[in-house]
Amino acid sequence: MAEVSTPTDMEALSAEIEQTSNFIEDIYSELNKVIVGQKYMIDRLLVGLLADGHVLLEGVPGLAKTLTVSSLAKVIDTEFQRLQFTPDLLPADLIGTLIYNQKKGEFTVKKGPIFANIILADEINRSPAKVQSALLEAMQEKQVTIGETTYRLDRPFLTLATQNPVEQEGTYPLPEAQVDRFMMKIKIDYPSESEELEIMRRMAQTAEKQALNPVTTTKRILKARDVVDKIYIDEKVEQYIIDLVFATRNPEEYGMDDLPDLINFGASPRASINLNLAARAHAFMQHRAYVTPEDVRTIAMDVLRHRVIPTFEAEAEDISSEDLIDKIMGTIQVP
Repeated sequence: MAEVSTPTDMEALSAEIEQTSNFIEDIYSELNKVIVGQKYMIDRLLVGLLADGHVLLEGVPGLAKTLTVSSLAKVIDTEFQRLQFTPDLLPADLIGTLIYNQKKGEFTVKKGPIFANIILADEINRSPAKVQSALLEAMQEKQVTIGETTYRLDRPFLTLATQNPVEQEGTYPLPEAQVDRFMMKIKIDYPSESEELEIMRRMAQTAEKQALNPVTTTKRILKARDVVDKIYIDEKVEQYIIDLVFATRNPEEYGMDDLPDLINFGASPRASINLNLAARAHAFMQHRAYVTPEDVRTIAMDVLRHRVIPTFEAEAEDISSEDLIDKIMGTIQVP
């Protein structure tokens, strides 16, 4: 828990947050030049960026997932790489390889596209297990191994992955162990009627689209992360996070006797860690020096939905992980 105990400490932290968080509005303003709506997706991407957590975006084609991620990278003065995952992709295509130099009689390292700050893994579930495991090391350890040498990845390092929930042909479902590495899984929905009208008016033209300008730097992002770590979270809010996570594992202990037969696996300890971090990042985006239960509730579904696995019985009754989490969040008492 962040050590902020006196009003003076809180005032100083609030002033620091006000100073270090002003780039958030700049990012929204610049992204609005090319992105219509999708505030929920942008919010969660920024939470992932501030909390050092990878994000999995799921939605049907055409919802601006790729455009939003690439645009976010443009408004931050940073290294960006887009990787189109395909069934014939090899680990070396991702992390790099050793190339033999005949003149020198030695191997030299050719680094792959993963050596960037923001990685867009487009249609991640189209790549085979070997590629997914290579990405797993980079995501979890923030390092890659080429030959016998391990290389640290530059900070910040963020993997933003997309997957299409509709097509199943030619896809390799992500293993639970890898899905758990993502801080959040967010589901992208269709725009509203008014938003789609604006999208059509902007995009239905052959002229080149408006260019985006960098409005912040990686240095400021890393500084903001240091401030996020200082944000105060009360013991009651910490206990609320623990109760939510434990209720996914042992719902009967929280008075939900109908859920044990519907939940196959509950959330892992990563859920508690990520929910704490994401709630702090969300408070930072609201320019607050402390976390409220509402911060936790706002972000909980995105942190938990891919970590709560329904049983076959639940699926037969058309009960999703979101339904189970809604039930838990409606039952656990809010502090």
